[in-house]
Amino acid sequence: MDERARRGLTLVAIAREAIARELEPHEATAWEEDWLRAPGASFVTLRLAGALRGCIGSVDAHRALGNDVAQNARAAAYRDPRFPPLPALERSELQVEISVLSAREPLNAASEEEALKGLRRGIDGVVLEFEDLRATFLPQVWEGLPSPMDFLCELRRKADLPARFWHPNVRLSRYTVEKYP
Repeated sequence: MDERARRGLTLVAIAREAIARELEPHEATAWEEDWLRAPGASFVTLRLAGALRGCIGSVDAHRALGNDVAQNARAAAYRDPRFPPLPALERSELQVEISVLSAREPLNAASEEEALKGLRRGIDGVVLEFEDLRATFLPQVWEGLPSPMDFLCELRRKADLPARFWHPNVRLSRYTVEKYP
């Protein structure tokens, strides 16, 4: 088994264990492996029969990757405001996907046209910020929104902005992900 596959199995196992231990108080774990102790940002996406069941994550690294995955898995299962808490009966049917994010880089764009030209379809996850509003889409969202314009319009809607909103103070940044499994 290659290193990437081993890491993926480890991260999914961490997420599943965190979900299974929903009622136990969570304490940060002192991971044995360096890559799990290093600061990392992750999103945990949960699906049931292919349908979204929860998705919560961190855009910026602020804790050990292993702890970030565990916390985000628990949040996706029990605190995603779009869904009721995951019942125990659904745990065995759950598909778990982990996205480990790269550091963000600014996407300098003075206009919507520049922003659209700077987006890399299928590669970039994007964070949009304007005043106190913020939203992100993982690169996987390109699968359902392949047009850069549609992607940007839906991202603005997610941030509670009009679909075609643009202002000089809009800030965009992008990141890539390693997706497991």
